[in-house]
Amino acid sequence: MVMSSGTEPRKVTINDVARSVGVSRQTVSRALNDKGEIDGSTKQRVLDAARELGYRPSRFARGLVRQDTTTIGLVIPDLLNPFFTEVAAAALEAARARGWHVVVYDTADRADEELGTLEVVASQVDALVGYFSCSEDELELFTRGVPVVLIGREHHSARFSSIRIDGEEGVHAAIAHLVAAGHRRVGMLDHDGRAEPSIRREWFTKAAAAYGIDDGRVVGAEQSADGGGAALRTLLATHPDVTAVLTFNDIIAIGVLREARRLGRSVPRELAVIGFDGLQLGALVEPPLSSVALDTRKLGALAIDQVARLLTGMDPLGADELVVRAELRLGGSA
Repeated sequence: MVMSSGTEPRKVTINDVARSVGVSRQTVSRALNDKGEIDGSTKQRVLDAARELGYRPSRFARGLVRQDTTTIGLVIPDLLNPFFTEVAAAALEAARARGWHVVVYDTADRADEELGTLEVVASQVDALVGYFSCSEDELELFTRGVPVVLIGREHHSARFSSIRIDGEEGVHAAIAHLVAAGHRRVGMLDHDGRAEPSIRREWFTKAAAAYGIDDGRVVGAEQSADGGGAALRTLLATHPDVTAVLTFNDIIAIGVLREARRLGRSVPRELAVIGFDGLQLGALVEPPLSSVALDTRKLGALAIDQVARLLTGMDPLGADELVVRAELRLGGSA
């Protein structure tokens, strides 16, 4: 076993074996799976190193390496959230076009599940893509030698690459639209599962300041339609003068539409609602949802394109190219 930075031994990975011998992970895979296209002495050195390090590939890993193709691990926090499902579908489409396999992992938006997933999957794939909430030190520990592309998160280590989401102009446009429609008492339903305000709330605060409106009408919302309904009730109980709401995402906004109907508030005449994400689902509700919309197809495609560059040694896309900007898309709810 390889020792981690703590006292517990870290599970030996295929990358540890590759580093000890000075060969690629693909060469290790060929040696362990008795592939013919490898020099006999190299194969023996790999087998000796695997035995000395105590490396034992799982049955799942052995199944992957026999496919003789690139395998990408896609880590998603919540596949029940249609936004992440859309991003995953886009990444799968882009990977399929390259003939790659993609293994999708749902971490249930839990830190322990995420770390457990990383510990298992990092040794079984050629690259990792997705949403990670753990620290960069933890990412480094579990993904040594494996390219990692983060979605929706900034990075500091040169080991990682990021697809950044920029919704500042889209949120500014949303507030401008509401103010032009006569709304001065605008609330926000933010993500309630984080210790600090979300970046989307920061965008809301900046836009509110630009138009001279109060940004204090904010409550947290659990990330679901039911959470959106409950948060709207809390918001109206504490700020009954609210006439418009911006939400952290579209799922929350859809819950707001349902709750507004239950409360007898006409949308958008008595309560304007704008979501964030631009889900296809938003066009199916009544009234159709206005949203600060992201191009989920671009998110997934960019991530896979960057992985391809990192795996083949091509120049990676620069930070300015790895940005997906959100734009206001008006429906009937605002």
